[in-house]
Amino acid sequence: MKNSSKDIRDYVKGYGIHLKSWNSSLHAESVMEQIFDILYPRRCPVCDEIVTPFGQKICRRCEDKPQYADGITCLKCGKPMKDAAAEYCVDCVRLKHVYDRGYALFRYRSISGSIYRFKYMGRQEYADYYADQMVKRMGKMLQNLHPDALIPVPMYAEKENQRGYNQAQVLALAIGKRLGIPVETNMICRIRNTVPMKKLDEVQRRNNLKRAFNIARNDVKLLTIIVIDDIYTTGSTADEIAREFRKHGTEKIYFLSLAIGQTT
Repeated sequence: MKNSSKDIRDYVKGYGIHLKSWNSSLHAESVMEQIFDILYPRRCPVCDEIVTPFGQKICRRCEDKPQYADGITCLKCGKPMKDAAAEYCVDCVRLKHVYDRGYALFRYRSISGSIYRFKYMGRQEYADYYADQMVKRMGKMLQNLHPDALIPVPMYAEKENQRGYNQAQVLALAIGKRLGIPVETNMICRIRNTVPMKKLDEVQRRNNLKRAFNIARNDVKLLTIIVIDDIYTTGSTADEIAREFRKHGTEKIYFLSLAIGQTT
């Protein structure tokens, strides 16, 4: 298809999208997103089929499959717990975390396949669904933390170049856009190519991440931040990043993950 404005306008109209003003800056971004969805149909973050009906971010039949990390949760990391009498999960009882408080959207097992495709198979459009759900379920709470910025967990530069994107950054930008919170993508960097965390136990994870991060700027000037990542397991990544920001005067450090496991 030849991409003239008339061709695109006619093609879009065929899907019931009415453009009152093609040049209107007010609707330009929304229009372009809809056109992109037509030319490159959005995939469902659960089943990975083309989303139906058109214009949605998840198939209707898949809406109830992701399970939220709610109910009885750890007051420190946000991990779902079975013991209704406990305030903290077994990990947070044993470990003194550097960050202040953690939150998570989904239970990992219910969304693990989706996260894998988001990270390794180029499904960056999933971030729109994830961010919408985060805003819907915890947007007001996140804004009430009064963060100066969202900080995506950085990838090692070579690894990010190979993958083509950093999934934590994609997610953070989608959240920041919806909540009007600045996203700092170059504030902290990963200076060591660490071993994949899924292969390591708790002690190995913490040793693996020692001196793995470095603040890239001298003028941090951020009193409150929310660190964004895809998965929370033991908190090793959150603590190492928090430790670096503490050195530069950051007072409140929260952690927000897309998914988290459940304590046994």
